[in-house]
Amino acid sequence: MIHPIGPLRPPGWLVQGAAEVGGLSVALIRSGVWRSAGPAQLVRIERALRTWGQSMAALGAVAAIRFPQRAAVICGEDQLTYAELDARCERISAGLHADHGIVAGSKVAVLCRNHAGFLAATLSASRLGADVLFVNTEFAAPQLRAVLDQHKPDVLIHDPEFTPPAEVPSIYSTPAAAPDREGEGRAGSAVATLRELALSDAPPAPVGTQVGRIVLLTSGTTGAPKGAPRVPTALGLAGLTGSALQRFGLRAGEPMVIAPPLFHGVGLLMSMLALFLGSPLVLRPRFDAGTLLADVEATRAGSVVAVPVMLRRLLELGPTATAQYDLRSLRAVISGAAQLGAPLAGEFIERFGKVLCDAYGSSEVGIATIATAADLVEAPGTVGRPCLGSSIRILDDHDRPVPAGTTGRIFAGGGLVFGGYSDGSNKTVVDGRMSTGDLGHLDAGGRLYVDGREDDMIVSGGENVYPVEVEQCLAAHPAVAEAVVAGVPDDEFGQRLIAYVVLAAPATEDELIAHVKANLARYKTPRQIVILDELPRNGTGKVLRNRLTPP
Repeated sequence: MIHPIGPLRPPGWLVQGAAEVGGLSVALIRSGVWRSAGPAQLVRIERALRTWGQSMAALGAVAAIRFPQRAAVICGEDQLTYAELDARCERISAGLHADHGIVAGSKVAVLCRNHAGFLAATLSASRLGADVLFVNTEFAAPQLRAVLDQHKPDVLIHDPEFTPPAEVPSIYSTPAAAPDREGEGRAGSAVATLRELALSDAPPAPVGTQVGRIVLLTSGTTGAPKGAPRVPTALGLAGLTGSALQRFGLRAGEPMVIAPPLFHGVGLLMSMLALFLGSPLVLRPRFDAGTLLADVEATRAGSVVAVPVMLRRLLELGPTATAQYDLRSLRAVISGAAQLGAPLAGEFIERFGKVLCDAYGSSEVGIATIATAADLVEAPGTVGRPCLGSSIRILDDHDRPVPAGTTGRIFAGGGLVFGGYSDGSNKTVVDGRMSTGDLGHLDAGGRLYVDGREDDMIVSGGENVYPVEVEQCLAAHPAVAEAVVAGVPDDEFGQRLIAYVVLAAPATEDELIAHVKANLARYKTPRQIVILDELPRNGTGKVLRNRLTPP
């Protein structure tokens, strides 16, 4: 929510949030978010905040009041202003209520790629106080059915390319293919579209009596994805907002290219931050490295949000290709969702300059730490320091803090930590901080390093081996593009190490094993190296370790 500095006092929640995180007010001023507004705008802003509370609907409504003619979404040649987006959401919410009975407490599922329809669906449902379930566009049909059976949405808004179960009420996010529009779609009838709802003459929908929850699904890399619901609050977002403005150097109104899926935590949180800043969201349904750089040049984008595998694709374009684009507007490239790693970070900074930042967190805790470009240069491998208002603790198996430099379980606290999964289960909580499921350590300066997943630790010959250390050693070899290390059963040692490697240049297994032996302890050396064309990944770039099997 945005509120200007002026004769009107900032809202109480913002004062409280600023006091909680200390540097938020300064960051807001420097970013240009707080600027004076006319009396009529102030009245409308106060009314919007009273109407929709601390919700995504309020973010969109306030941005439309403050910046009506500014682009809200840019997708290639297509643009939608904040005023147009707001008007569209008002009519869609009316149609959702009149045609589908969506009210406060209803559940709307969104299965869309990155385009204006995703935002329109989300903000429209938020206006009604409905819960919004974000569904992974990479799900196979059985996974999609399982998620919808578990969460039972009242309506699913989806791109026409997806075919959900026939019994789920559906709305297309974009114009549908001709056969469906002629009444030959699922369940023997035509499926409505958001465009049609936007033309609805239904009476205005009633204002929701509560703020709806947003429900993210966990990545599901080690099992079935779970729903991680939370109610967005200004105080909860205050720390991330202040930290992002300070450490990323974002500025209000500067276009933000968001490449990761919006259904994922980092994509969704950064889209909310863009709405807060009144910044145009530059989106594409599918990622392409060259197109991303062209979009930065064309829109004069100030920031790019990406996952590490996307950063590698940018590097693979080569210096000659990337030099063709004017990237002088770019002040921040924000990596998240998967481990960045020191070799990739170093290579990216060398090519594109000190614009790279890294955000560490999870669906359950939000973004917990941020590493600036300076951090990545001074302390390779770090994921940075806690966000304002957040805290990190490293605990042993008995829930006791460990000294700096000692590996233990990572626990994070802050305003974005969720209250438990949709199925009633939860993660371990100690002294108000939640386990991230990762192992890591802090350095003397309070910077966090992630050493691996708790369930990925390998015990070989009685020695603990953290895969990340071996992976980064392999990735530092000039012939290696990517590496993943896993443990497999061994009769003599309990487990032995095996590495799966994607090469950037020719290299033999013996050469890579010798490289590890020269840089790490003997027991950390893989017994076998498997060369792959690519690593199996999910939609947000995380490696699917359960699909890696020894030959």
